[in-house]
Amino acid sequence: MSTPVSAQTVKELREKTGAGLLDCQKALAETGGNIEEAITLLRKKGAATADKKAGRATKEGLIWSYIHSNNKVGVLIEVNCETDFVARNEDFKAFCNDLCLQVAASSPLYVTRDEVPEAAIAAEREIAVAQVQGKPPAAIQKIVEGKLEKYYSTICLLDQPFVKNPDKTIKEILTEKIATIGENMSIRRFTRYQLGA
Repeated sequence: MSTPVSAQTVKELREKTGAGLLDCQKALAETGGNIEEAITLLRKKGAATADKKAGRATKEGLIWSYIHSNNKVGVLIEVNCETDFVARNEDFKAFCNDLCLQVAASSPLYVTRDEVPEAAIAAEREIAVAQVQGKPPAAIQKIVEGKLEKYYSTICLLDQPFVKNPDKTIKEILTEKIATIGENMSIRRFTRYQLGA
């Protein structure tokens, strides 16, 4: 039989994780009311269910802004989630701020690969093919695909290495946040301003 959990403990766990009410109640019941263990349990379960949440509508969220300390670079970004509760969560706000820092530092042009115009991809592919002339035909395809991956990691926000942890891409960080918070999230759009550009 599970241990009864107080509403205050559930509220505290929700505030720390941004996870849903039922998920918090279940995690606390499974961990005997231990908040730290419940957080770990939510994170483990969340990683497995992040993909399941991908199709859910994200109509809430925030428009977050960042102005660099030199006042010469500014970013506006729209990050969506499922509920206004999560949008008010400090972890969600910190994630939005990290995304602004990423855009300011790395100057992506698009959020996803799907937004890159076909003409730009074709031109990049043509350049890559020209650079590998003389190589064995079997190697050319792999080299060209590798160069296109590098291209995407430069211009697409989700493919970029995270400035605070270059071992992970923004897409991986987003997936982790979905798992931790327990709601689907998406990066809808951004605008980067640079003085004189």
